[in-house]
Amino acid sequence: MTPTREKTQLMSASEIDRTLVRLAHEILEKTQDLDKLAFIGIQRRGVPLAYRLAQKIQSLENRHIPVGILDISLYRDDLSTIGAAPVVNGTDIAFPVTGKDVILTDDVLFTGRTVRAALDALFDHGRPSRVQLLVLIDRGHRELPIEAGYVGRKIQTTSNEIVEVKFKEIDDSEKVLLVERIS
Repeated sequence: MTPTREKTQLMSASEIDRTLVRLAHEILEKTQDLDKLAFIGIQRRGVPLAYRLAQKIQSLENRHIPVGILDISLYRDDLSTIGAAPVVNGTDIAFPVTGKDVILTDDVLFTGRTVRAALDALFDHGRPSRVQLLVLIDRGHRELPIEAGYVGRKIQTTSNEIVEVKFKEIDDSEKVLLVERIS
């Protein structure tokens, strides 16, 4: 693992929560049929986002929104470069995706390759009527023509910088950091 040092904190726990409230309202404004809406979180940090957004919509609209978990490990185009045996976290989608208005959630949008793999994995489970992308952070540097319809915050970064999202469910802390690689 490349050594890094923290440059700045981009978001605090309260800023993350306020951003998710705003995103939940945006989703409600743009969704015509809540009965078709479903969230699918990309393993790992897209999963807490999906659950939190579903909970926020439930509290606003008193409607249950199904949440699924998508593991893209075996769909990555860099599979041969990340190790001999990929770590498979598991997919859990307990509802039919066919005909659903799916919002894929992930923490950071960078090159677009994770989202491409997620689309391949998702379509192995059925054919949604629409797929949208929601990310907490969009840091630019796209290699594929992929854009998020819902963005928490856009951050300008250099190729030497990394955005680290920390969620209490996974990391026991809640913040977004900008770190840089130390050469």
